[in-house]
Amino acid sequence: MSEDLFPEIEIREDQAEAIARGLYVVARADGNVHEREAAMISEFFHTTTDHPSHLGSLERTPPITAANLAAILNTADLRRLFLKSAILLAYVDGNYAAPEKKAIGEFAKAFEVDSKALATIEHQVKDYMISHLSHLQNVDAVVEVSKSLKS
Repeated sequence: MSEDLFPEIEIREDQAEAIARGLYVVARADGNVHEREAAMISEFFHTTTDHPSHLGSLERTPPITAANLAAILNTADLRRLFLKSAILLAYVDGNYAAPEKKAIGEFAKAFEVDSKALATIEHQVKDYMISHLSHLQNVDAVVEVSKSLKS
């Protein structure tokens, strides 16, 4: 998979905040926010808005609903960006847990993305992650990680 998994698209500040709130919903879906998930959400929000984000502000904000996120992310490109980011976030702690998958599925449904299209996006994210491992020297470790992503 090439670097075009995340093509350049313009994101307004309110859309970036909504994406961060949605990512936070996914991160919390399995009961706790992993340190790497928190870092990814903070980095996204920091690089797409003019003000720094603290996870504390997301903790104090009511969880965004799938319907609200769909209304704010009103283009197919923004919705795909969110889904790809959410799936990548779900993998960042090493376990794409069933509650995370369920939360992402609810967002996809609100975005009118069917299960086949969502599976394609999941596959693209896996390929993207594997492509970033391919340069590593420890081939056995790369094979093991690749196998875990395929399951």
